[in-house]
Amino acid sequence: MLSRRHLRVKVMQALFAYQRSEGAELAVGEKLLKLSLEKIYDLYIHQLSLLTEIHTFAARQIEEAKNKMMPTEQDLNPNLRFIENRVLLQLKNNPQLEKHISARKINWADQLELIRRIFSAFKESEDYINYMNGAEPTYKEQRRIVYKLYEDFILTNEHLESIFEEKSILWVNDIEQVSEMVIRTISDFKEDVEFGGTLPPMYKDEEEDRQFVLDLFRKTATHNGEYQDMIEAKLENWDLDRIASTDILLMKMALCEFLNINSVPTKVTMNEYIEISKEYSTPKSKVFINGILDKLLAELQAQKKIKKMGKGLIGG
Repeated sequence: MLSRRHLRVKVMQALFAYQRSEGAELAVGEKLLKLSLEKIYDLYIHQLSLLTEIHTFAARQIEEAKNKMMPTEQDLNPNLRFIENRVLLQLKNNPQLEKHISARKINWADQLELIRRIFSAFKESEDYINYMNGAEPTYKEQRRIVYKLYEDFILTNEHLESIFEEKSILWVNDIEQVSEMVIRTISDFKEDVEFGGTLPPMYKDEEEDRQFVLDLFRKTATHNGEYQDMIEAKLENWDLDRIASTDILLMKMALCEFLNINSVPTKVTMNEYIEISKEYSTPKSKVFINGILDKLLAELQAQKKIKKMGKGLIGG
C-alpha cells in the first residue's frame, strides 16, 4: 500500500519532469504521473513473483537430482525444509498473486540463469545453512529466511536491477518504496490464515488518494509562478540561484497543500515535506524548508487564507 509520503514523492518526480519539458501539456504530465503510479504496483508483483519462481526453481532442482542416472543418497532423500517453507508456499498459492501475475503476463522463463545464480548464492549463505540444518523452524523463523533471501540476494542483485530498468524506466526510483511493500506483505502473513492473507491494495482509499495526487500535481503546476513569488518574498538574504531546486519544489507543493487541499492538516504537510527533503535534498534543507514554510504559514493564517475541514484532519 502506498503511503501519502510515497504519493508526494511521485508527484514531486512528475513535477520535475513536467517543468523540464518545455511546452509540455498539463494533461500529458498527468498521464505520465498516473502511469508511474500504476507501474509501482507492477514492480511489487514482479518482486513477489520472483520469490515464488526461486522456490519453484529449488523444487525443480530436487526433482532433477532424484532422476539422475546415478542419484546419491542425498539426491534420493533431500532436505525439503526450504521448499516446504510455509511462507513461500502461502505466497506461491495465493490466488490474488496468481491473478496479478496472469493479468500482467509475468514470466521469468528467460531469466532462469539469473534465478539459478540468486539461489546458488543464497544456498551458500550462513543463514540458509543454519536454517536447513538447525532445529525444526517455527513460522517466525520460516518468515525470517524469506526476508534474508529477499533483502540480501534479490534487492542487492545488480543484474536484476538492470533487468527491471529495461522493463520500465519508471521503476528506477521505485525500488525502495516497493521493497517496503514486499517486506510489509511478508510481515503481515499469518500461519493460520489460508494463503497467508490478502495482498495490500495499491491505495489506502483509492478514490481519495487518486484525487489527492491529481490535485497536488495540477494545482502546484498551475500556481507555479504564484508560489515562486511567495517563496522569493521570504528568502531575505538567500540567493535563489544557490537554493536547491528540490527545496523550492517541495515548498511549492507544501503551499499547494496549505491553500488547496483542505483535508490535510498543516502540521502533517510541514512534517511530510521536511522528511522528504532529508532523503531527496541537501543535509541543510530540512532547517531551511522548515524556516521558510513557518513564515509562509503564519502569513497565510493571518490572512485567513487557510481553511481545513473534513475527516482528513485526522491524518495526512
